[in-house]
Amino acid sequence: MKTSPLPPWPAEQLAALSAQALHSAAQERVHEALERCREVYPELPTPRVWFDLKGASAGQAHLGKGGLRFNPVLLEGNRSAFFDDVIPHEMAHWLVFHLANGPRLKPHGREWKSVMHDLFGLEPKVTHQFDIKHSQVRPYHYRCHCQSHYFTARRHSLVLKGRRYRCRDCAQTLVYCTID
Repeated sequence: MKTSPLPPWPAEQLAALSAQALHSAAQERVHEALERCREVYPELPTPRVWFDLKGASAGQAHLGKGGLRFNPVLLEGNRSAFFDDVIPHEMAHWLVFHLANGPRLKPHGREWKSVMHDLFGLEPKVTHQFDIKHSQVRPYHYRCHCQSHYFTARRHSLVLKGRRYRCRDCAQTLVYCTID
């Protein structure tokens, strides 16, 4: 079994790719990771790949839909990290899910850690350290006595349905600002 990471993509080459070319290259990287997984589990099905994930998550093995989802904003800003860590991370989930009792195993449990370490030669890290400020759209401005707060559409919708939020610093109920 291989224990070395997948061959690195040249950073200069990744930096020069357009968004569409970057998505194609990421799909190629998924295929490379799939081939590595098939060395130990030849029947592993090919996942579909989407670039529709939003928010703070870099990637997701969407087992119900039968594929992998990636955050295009975080991919754009963290190209090498995606190719080196995020894609193998999600492929490790894909492989573990398809093992016997896979749906019952913990997402970042012993089996997943083993795949990350023994198959991909990577430290099994659960979270990333990417700057997420551009990947989370928070257009709804709220105020309290001490500062501004910005809400997502989901949280703003909950406020419209009657939910109240308080500032963690001054404990005042947050109020929606209709004019910035």
